[in-house]
Amino acid sequence: MATPDTETSDFDSVERIKAGSRGLRGKLAEGLRDEVTGAILPGDTALLKFHGVYQQDDRDARNDRQHRKLEPAYQFMVRLRMPGGVCSPAQWLALDELVQRYASASLRTTTRQTFQLHGVLKRDLKQTIQGINEALFTTLATCGDINRNVICHPNPALSRVHASAHGLAERLSTELLPRTRAYHELWLDDECVTPLPEPEPLYGATYLPRKFKIAIAIPPSNDVDVFAHCLGFIAVTENDRLAALNISVGGGMGMTHGDGTTFPRLGQVIGSCAPEQALDVAKQVIAIQRDFGNRVNRRRSRFKYTIEDRGLKWFVTELESRLGWSLNQALPFTFTSRGDLTGWATGDDGRRHLTIRVPSGRIADHGATRLLTGFREIARIHTGDFRITPNQNVIIANIEPRRTEEIEDLAATHGLLATRRQSALRHQALSCVSFPTCGLAMAESERAMPKLLGRLEPVLQAAGLNEQSIDLRVTGCPNGCARPYLGEIALVGKGPDSYKVFLGGSALGDRLASFYQDNVSLDGAVTLLEPLLHEYAATRFESEPFGDWALRQGHASGEPPRGA
Repeated sequence: MATPDTETSDFDSVERIKAGSRGLRGKLAEGLRDEVTGAILPGDTALLKFHGVYQQDDRDARNDRQHRKLEPAYQFMVRLRMPGGVCSPAQWLALDELVQRYASASLRTTTRQTFQLHGVLKRDLKQTIQGINEALFTTLATCGDINRNVICHPNPALSRVHASAHGLAERLSTELLPRTRAYHELWLDDECVTPLPEPEPLYGATYLPRKFKIAIAIPPSNDVDVFAHCLGFIAVTENDRLAALNISVGGGMGMTHGDGTTFPRLGQVIGSCAPEQALDVAKQVIAIQRDFGNRVNRRRSRFKYTIEDRGLKWFVTELESRLGWSLNQALPFTFTSRGDLTGWATGDDGRRHLTIRVPSGRIADHGATRLLTGFREIARIHTGDFRITPNQNVIIANIEPRRTEEIEDLAATHGLLATRRQSALRHQALSCVSFPTCGLAMAESERAMPKLLGRLEPVLQAAGLNEQSIDLRVTGCPNGCARPYLGEIALVGKGPDSYKVFLGGSALGDRLASFYQDNVSLDGAVTLLEPLLHEYAATRFESEPFGDWALRQGHASGEPPRGA
């Protein structure tokens, strides 16, 4: 295993920080006690991520505060671990109280089926995390160089197969947690029982070279974008039971502008295993990345580059050697859809489920659309649970028949059902947070999406495409949080009001978009897309998705994008 010495300059600086962190403790305790600054010590920001927290600042206020000789308006984003995105009404109400007391009066759902709390001040950070744990959640290992939140189809109540997949997500999430007690000491006031860091049998002293993501897909839906993940399991069913899992490896979003050695990559199916073997597979895949992942160049430290550089044949041989058994052949599967169907659905047991569209995942009150208040009122009477989808939406799940009408009325009263009247484009659109809080943001994303949709919808209406589903994804940087490179149309931020435009991703998530045009403003994107959309309306085959059409017409090259 590569274990860098803290004095070895060849290794990435984050590697040296991890190696000297004493099991992710660093000097976080001292930094949190320091009342002179709203920030923590600079060397500890990388460690803080392992605890589920990002240090950020209000970038809208940055220049003014700098001019006034004030430090940045530091604040923190806190992310929860929620395997499969399940949340009880009691937990929802606890989180609602926390965001009203300590955060920015909004919850944000993510494409990893969890919640983020934004705008938490350092003085409130410990109370916020303690409140999250009192609600029977944790923030441990939701960020950092470690396995992140495991995602799967959001509603296990739909069938026995869905329930089995969710159970697997929970097992993977629990078994792949780090063993350090630093989290409990720092946030939950547990006593330190030993001055030495605990051994990490899976991750080792320096954990992984970079973040690691796992998804479980249940065909015919690819709502998790399984090929965007380091490790994917694709369910194979037989007689309404989970019979096997196909295994895909080496997927990942994200690249660096100007660096042609970086690129998004689709996962590749390497075989299959029995459901009870999935945990062993996951542990050994992670161990391979631990031992062979790039710890020198952080831009190329994701698992996808380990696969790309060493080859799939090498990887399968190494994996089977560590497992002590051979993978089975991959089994047939077919994806026919990807997005969420909003509105009502009924499970095998007759229970009702209501999917609510949450634009950009922001649960807040804005005018007549009072998502935060509406979900709060529903949580007070709901006896089932809530499910966060990988597309940033919320399912009010397992609704009692006697509560169906009451919940529908509450949803309508608070504007939660307004999205039923929106275009298919708006239903599918995804965006990341970006400005004003994300430190990586180069261009607007969440705040730009309403304007972009408002400009594109009249174009779609004029072209007769208002009901045509098109995957539009916008991110403020090339890191890929909203999985833009799998969009049929994607805008990736490059600078202030400057985006790279990508076209031609598959509507089913099994083909990457390709680069189309550089340095496009938001208004310029509308001008660029308008003739394409009209051409699509006039020349598409029946039921042909936009991404397939763009590839057929030569507007998309079919070549995966690179960072150059």
